[in-house]
Amino acid sequence: MERMTRPCVELVLRVAMCLTVLLPLATVVQAQGKSRVGTWELDLSRSTFSPGPAPQKQTLTFEEKGPQWTALIQGVDASGRPINVDANNLMITFDGRDHPTASVDYETTAWKRVNENKYLVIRKKAGKVVLTSTNILSADGKTMTITTVGQNAAGRPVHNVRVYVRR
Repeated sequence: MERMTRPCVELVLRVAMCLTVLLPLATVVQAQGKSRVGTWELDLSRSTFSPGPAPQKQTLTFEEKGPQWTALIQGVDASGRPINVDANNLMITFDGRDHPTASVDYETTAWKRVNENKYLVIRKKAGKVVLTSTNILSADGKTMTITTVGQNAAGRPVHNVRVYVRR
């Protein structure tokens, strides 16, 4: 009886040791995709807008909706009018494929995750790339910088650097 008990105890101890190592790793892997989920406030003192003008205030909220994310931008524009009062969310799918997007500046958007702290956004109009954004999350997860370059609907060059801090 003692021989059967000892192997069982050893097996239980081995399984417990494996779980001690693997469970924290699973939590880290699960959290990696959610590093941007939450509300971010635009830091106007560290952001630049060309062409301007900059908004008076802006928040960006990411939510996870199954395999997709939603992004909601709200705030006050340069003229003092509310931004996105109807709370329309942008659906995000990190598959690198073009998805229809309603905007005067572009018709489709493709989202591609480069790594845990960086993803690219490609916006097209009539099949031509018009805006490219790079979204970089700081190593400490407290600052997110989105740099957008390209052309707007009027054909004017765009170079915006938006720095957000986690709220």
